[in-house]
This record gives sequence, C-alpha cells and structure tokens, in this order.
Amino acid sequence: MELAQVRLLVSDFRACYRFYGEVLGLKPQSGAADGPYEKFSPAVGSAGIALQDRAMMAQLLGELGESATGHRSLVVLRVDDLDAYCAQIVARGAVIAHGPAPLTDRMRVAHLKDPEGNLVELQEWLLLRSS
Repeated sequence: MELAQVRLLVSDFRACYRFYGEVLGLKPQSGAADGPYEKFSPAVGSAGIALQDRAMMAQLLGELGESATGHRSLVVLRVDDLDAYCAQIVARGAVIAHGPAPLTDRMRVAHLKDPEGNLVELQEWLLLRSS
C-alpha cells in the first residue's frame, strides 16, 4: 500500500487552487484551475496535496454539507528557511496567523489558513539546519 495524497474538500476551488499554486508555490499536476480536482506537489519529495470540489463529492456520497465547520485538517509543509519562505508567501498574499516562532527546541513553525479555513503549518526542523 502507498499513500497517494491527502485530499481537501473545498467549496471555492479557484481560490484554493490559487492559494496552493501561486501563494504557497506548489506545482499543480494538470493546471485544472476550475476543478473539480487537482493535485499539488512540492519541488522535492513524493507527498502531495489534492483539492476536490466539495459539491461533487456531496453528489457521490449524499452526505456532505455545503461547507465544513471547525478545523478538520492541518496541512504540514517542511521548509528549509522558515523566515525567508514566510516573507515570500506574504509578498504573494498569504496572511500569517502565528509565527514564525519556536514550537519545541527542535522545530520552528508558522501557521496560516487557506481560503476555506484549513490550517497550514510551515515547519523548519532545526536539527536539519547546517551549522
């Protein structure tokens, strides 16, 4: 078995597509900005985040509401230089809700939300930094 991706159900597909592609700088697989599905990948690693139109899944399953309430997910991205990455994404329209700040003695983090309110944590692993 292989984990293929984590998929977020979203109502405003275009806004989320722009956030993950243009603001966070992840690479879209196909360029399907209007959905109903798109996978995004970082420059390195094999993990991926995908967006799925919530209304499409509601039709298939018959049980999803129009919008989610509360925090139902936390997308975590590791970056080499948290301060530099935060500066880049703020320049592209991101709003940092917390940080950059230490989380533990081994990790610094920053938090923000995507257009649907999903939490995104940016991590810098201090043990991996070159001294």
